[in-house]
Amino acid sequence: MASSAVEFARSNQPRFLNELKDLLRIPSISTLEEHKPDIKRAAEFVANELRRIGMENVEIIPTQGHPLIYADWLHAADKPTVLMYAHYDVQPAEPLDEWHTPPFEPTERNNNIYARGAVDDKGQLWMEVKALEALMQSGGGKLPINVKVIFEGEEEVGGEAIADYVRKQKAKLKSDFALVCDTELFAPDLPTLCVGLRGLVYTEIEAYGAKTDLHSGMYGGAAPNPFFALIEIISKLKDAKGKILIPGFYSKVKAPTKDELKAWKKLPFKEEEYRKKEVGSKVLTGEPGFSVLYRTWARPTLEVHGMPGGFIALGAKTVIPAKAAAKVSMRLVPNQDPDDILKRYTAYVKKLTPKGIETKIKVWSKGPACVVGTDNHYIKAATQALHDTFKKDTVFIRSGGSIPIVTDFQDVLKIPSVMMGFGLPDDNLHAPNEKFHIPNFYRGIETICLFFEKLAEK
Repeated sequence: MASSAVEFARSNQPRFLNELKDLLRIPSISTLEEHKPDIKRAAEFVANELRRIGMENVEIIPTQGHPLIYADWLHAADKPTVLMYAHYDVQPAEPLDEWHTPPFEPTERNNNIYARGAVDDKGQLWMEVKALEALMQSGGGKLPINVKVIFEGEEEVGGEAIADYVRKQKAKLKSDFALVCDTELFAPDLPTLCVGLRGLVYTEIEAYGAKTDLHSGMYGGAAPNPFFALIEIISKLKDAKGKILIPGFYSKVKAPTKDELKAWKKLPFKEEEYRKKEVGSKVLTGEPGFSVLYRTWARPTLEVHGMPGGFIALGAKTVIPAKAAAKVSMRLVPNQDPDDILKRYTAYVKKLTPKGIETKIKVWSKGPACVVGTDNHYIKAATQALHDTFKKDTVFIRSGGSIPIVTDFQDVLKIPSVMMGFGLPDDNLHAPNEKFHIPNFYRGIETICLFFEKLAEK
């Protein structure tokens, strides 16, 4: 029996890292049908490890999409119950030519591990699993608190299966709080808890013109062009300063509190450094009158992600496409209702659609924003655990991103989430050369161990 969970974790660091590399080699890309077998392989890899370390009732749950993984250990009488969440699916790796080393061959450089999924979210999922192993080993096969685990394989494609499962299995998943490891530290060596997330409405506008692709010499000037229709529509969704022009879009927006704004001002944030190192653009854009952190954490936005359609191969082909599409999403803030926003957006797109064109809107995913109160027992214990690991005071931040399941935990299971992540702002999530700082992987394992031990003391 190991003397302490943290000591066990420290003495097993090389093994933990090698196991993570094995998981990272599995290209579990949830958006691509051809990777379904890899998704299954990744689920089995994780489930087998949960069984090996002593978790009980481990099951791979088939869904209409990708499988969920459930496990539990419920023998800590009168102690709290945590629901541990992470996801084992990853984003596609393209553009492949921008990776310095292959995305599914994990490589160590400068104390980082480079691979698709390294930080989002396989590295952080593995932190959770290894913390459980360390606690089991130091506790003689027992955990300090009760644990339920729910891992999913389609977070990167909207997480419909888990949302459905949470609604149907409320009793099975009943817990006191959730631990979500899918966020980041605000800055290197700065212990961070994320207490707010933006919501998301992700759509695809499909525009249809003629019944078939047409020759632009013979029909140019007579046939409607769906691309121009999309350009016209998109150009009127937002003005040059970044203000969204959908009628009533801002009517329910809830501003952050004065205390939050004050705390954000104290964060070690240099706008110029952020522009150069993280964004890499000549200037930063967005609504005037708001700071960068305010704009990215607490203001709603609208972005265009891609416009598939027409002729995009090398060379020239004079075609007026019969159809084209634009992937458009909106990030939402507290009090904005995704259904209401979708309704307003749909009506506005319809109104902007030029004659000769028909538009349809496909919804890929939608979910509301959430802000977690910091005045609860679990956040306080997490804050102390982070302090013990980093020897610094914890900062509370929001994230501009969305983790739809956090809202489900809050609204359906009625439990708060502790969003404790160990990524870094420059870890290239969803981009080439994604990485995870190896010391943060180890710190994450140790912090979770301390966190659960603190909760058992109460």
